[in-house]
Amino acid sequence: MLTLTANDIRLGARATDWKEALAQAARDLEQAGYTTPDYLDGMMTRERQSSTVLGHGIAIPHGTPESRGAVVATGVRVLQFPDGITWHDGARVHVLVAIAAQSDEHLDILRHLTRVLDTPDLPDTLSRITDAGDLAARLSRTPVTPKCDRETLCLGVAATSPAELALVAAARLHRLHCIDTGFLARIAEQNPIDLGRGFWLSHHTEGARHPALALATPATPTPGLQGVFCLAAPRDAADELLERIDHILAGNAPMDRLDAEAWLAGMSGEAGPAVTATVTLLNHPGLHARPAKHLVQEARRHNAHIRIRLLEGDGPAVSATSLTRVIGLGARRGQTLRLSATGEDAEQAIAALTRAIHEGLGEAVAPLATAETRATHADLEPPAPLVDDQPIKAVAASPGLALAPAFVMRPPTLTYPDTANDGAEQIRRLQQALKDAAGQLQTLIRQAEGGEAAPILSVHVEMLRDEDLYQAAVEAIHEGASAEAAWWRAIETAARAQETLADRVLAERAADLRDVGRRVLANLCGAALPTPPDTPYVLVAEDLGPSDVARLDLTRVRGLVTARGGATAHSAILARALGLPAVVGAGERVLTLADGTDLVVDGERGCLVANPGRERRERIHRRLEHLSALQARAHECRHQPATTTDGHTVEVCANLGNTAHTPDAVARGADGVGLLRTEFIFMAHPEAPDLETQVHEYRQAFAALDGRPLVARTLDVGGDKPLDYWPLPREDNPFLGMRGIRLSLSRPDILETQVQALLTAAGDRPLRIMFPMVKDVAEFRAARAIVDRVQADVPVADLQVGVMVEVPSCALLAQSLAPEVDFFSIGTNDLTQYTLAIDRGHGTLSAEADGLHPAVLRLIRMTVEAAHDHGRWVGVCGELASDPQAVPVLVGLGVDELSVTSRRVPLVKACIRNLDLATARRQAHRALSLATAAEVRDALEAG
Repeated sequence: MLTLTANDIRLGARATDWKEALAQAARDLEQAGYTTPDYLDGMMTRERQSSTVLGHGIAIPHGTPESRGAVVATGVRVLQFPDGITWHDGARVHVLVAIAAQSDEHLDILRHLTRVLDTPDLPDTLSRITDAGDLAARLSRTPVTPKCDRETLCLGVAATSPAELALVAAARLHRLHCIDTGFLARIAEQNPIDLGRGFWLSHHTEGARHPALALATPATPTPGLQGVFCLAAPRDAADELLERIDHILAGNAPMDRLDAEAWLAGMSGEAGPAVTATVTLLNHPGLHARPAKHLVQEARRHNAHIRIRLLEGDGPAVSATSLTRVIGLGARRGQTLRLSATGEDAEQAIAALTRAIHEGLGEAVAPLATAETRATHADLEPPAPLVDDQPIKAVAASPGLALAPAFVMRPPTLTYPDTANDGAEQIRRLQQALKDAAGQLQTLIRQAEGGEAAPILSVHVEMLRDEDLYQAAVEAIHEGASAEAAWWRAIETAARAQETLADRVLAERAADLRDVGRRVLANLCGAALPTPPDTPYVLVAEDLGPSDVARLDLTRVRGLVTARGGATAHSAILARALGLPAVVGAGERVLTLADGTDLVVDGERGCLVANPGRERRERIHRRLEHLSALQARAHECRHQPATTTDGHTVEVCANLGNTAHTPDAVARGADGVGLLRTEFIFMAHPEAPDLETQVHEYRQAFAALDGRPLVARTLDVGGDKPLDYWPLPREDNPFLGMRGIRLSLSRPDILETQVQALLTAAGDRPLRIMFPMVKDVAEFRAARAIVDRVQADVPVADLQVGVMVEVPSCALLAQSLAPEVDFFSIGTNDLTQYTLAIDRGHGTLSAEADGLHPAVLRLIRMTVEAAHDHGRWVGVCGELASDPQAVPVLVGLGVDELSVTSRRVPLVKACIRNLDLATARRQAHRALSLATAAEVRDALEAG
């Protein structure tokens, strides 16, 4: 996202021509420390390739990819030329946004500018601004994208009056968290306005949380009642949505049989009847300036009115002849563009634009790997079988070791007709299959009550109730599809849309959709799911949905292996919660295993071995026997302190994702709760939970702990954990965006309520509050001030306030934080991925995101030394704390507390009791002296 301050802007610049203006921009970048003098040559080369003028008085000069060697750091400088400059393409420019980018950051700046600066009077406004802060505010304003998509359509409603339809549309907006109950009340009180052509409008500003437009149509349209629009937006945000209504009123298409796609096309501005086409964008960086200009130039060659829309987005169709509008779509590789045209050359224009987009719009492009091409490739080159006694590297998903025969879960082949001519019967079958699936899931939820699987399966139940999925299937049935084909088409469409999301974790949730979809499809086909053997086994599958994991009989399953998936998938999360050794992303070769093949699963090292040889098998059996004996002794001694042989005690606490799990943690010997992920309360409610709700939840944990300390992490959402009722602008890299404490500080009222609830629930019991994703002392002070303010009214007997060390800057600045915090808790999962620049869920690289990397260990040492210098304690609550190889190193580094999953508490305590502090310190010193995580692990294994 573009962020500017007044210091980035120079007002009142003068230049005789565009070359001199460009030279000034390059000089400003150099003086700011962003570039070397050579960068000007790259900027000139870029202008020779294509003008960087966006229009509306703005140009964004930047270098070529070849000139990135002259970029010292990514940065932006803005120069205002009040008199204007004639650019080499003849455009008049008043503002240069000069960009020094080390990769493709300028594309996001460009997309942002096109969205916030497309106003008719902009050139005059830019030339007259005399305050740098005003210009920074103008350029940095974040646009809000109104909600108007398939989710806001309510078609074929059994209602006969505009008032009824208005309430239906308003209720839909309420379900989508775009409005509150106050808006609903206002809509119920007012009469809709007659717009003509059988359409009506219901609108209010009170309670409009997010600009949105819903449309409800009657099951039996009449000339006087075609549909009711419900508009929720403040006056200054309603214009775009009113334009969408105008598009429908101005259209001449018959309204009585429009499907969802036709309504969306009409509301987006596509004229009807029009020549249309959909085409997939293949350009690697997306529809940035060069390909966008190529598209616009092609559109201008034709005598036609051409509009373009991004199917995966919520935005309207825009003119294909407007460069800023086309760039502002923000289309990325793999997304779908819908073209529509009217006029004399409409067919010729659509054909030419479709061809141009396929060919790359002037850039070299490669086709996408479709399911069909992947299947064809797989047919041509079947995966090679695993080699006996040869380790295969995979992604470590859950620690532990297993050796048992493999059971390869091959889903049943589901055959069904694509078409059917008895629509009513197909809808009845679909409804019954959905009802059966809901019942099956409810049974699994009852079996998993209190565990990690229950909330995930509850989400699956909600997916079954998703009206849009159901309506999409019903529409396909009305078009002649069978119930099976219609349902799976709806599931695949929704799953593919999920997979296009930039947020990796959200994209992985497409597996959940398909998991739900397969259950319903199996019910429709009358097929039974595969039954595992009655003897111990390792489960092998292409991928596992949460319901697959929830069905596991833990008395028989010894480990999990998947061909696909990442460490953040729900199946991996559940495997860790259940204490099952698991590796994921092992590749298609694992599916060639024959049932009964002996398989080693090493969830700590992230590898598997088929048919281990005699020597390896003996080693594995010795490790398993040792582990079994250790687990038995650990369980017997679980309530004893974790004290080394030479008298040094380390606290071992539990990480919890739900207060309901607190009694289990105490029963397993936890010395307290070292991490309570409080976002579970917020995710379980359609609105931010009130004070009373939160107090009730937290008191359950305090009661079960019986005086043991509770470390509660304040709300940590954003990034991979969005909240429906807290909408955020789309971020291309949400892990580096609005998340953790920076998001909470943007809504201090929510943070203050949470703090008040924690203090109220604690009373005289020990409470530790920590803030996530803190980067420096300024953020801590802002959050601490809220705690101090609440504590003045709600005193507690034993309160400490600290920070999570997840951002490298927090560890590097630990000496400045230590005097002000009461403790540090190191989240090694995020600290590792940010330090090594490796996404810990990446299918290929995540195995290298190892917390035992010396760079991560040095940050931990820095934190410990700073804390102990000021008498503070340090905990580790990331997965590294559960790693048997890492525990001695962490103890040797001086970590005071380890917080792990409840199931690992006895083992970690036992591991510490077998250590002596002097040896642990030597191991830590040795680890710090090595160069890679692999060297560290080899050294630790060698002793």
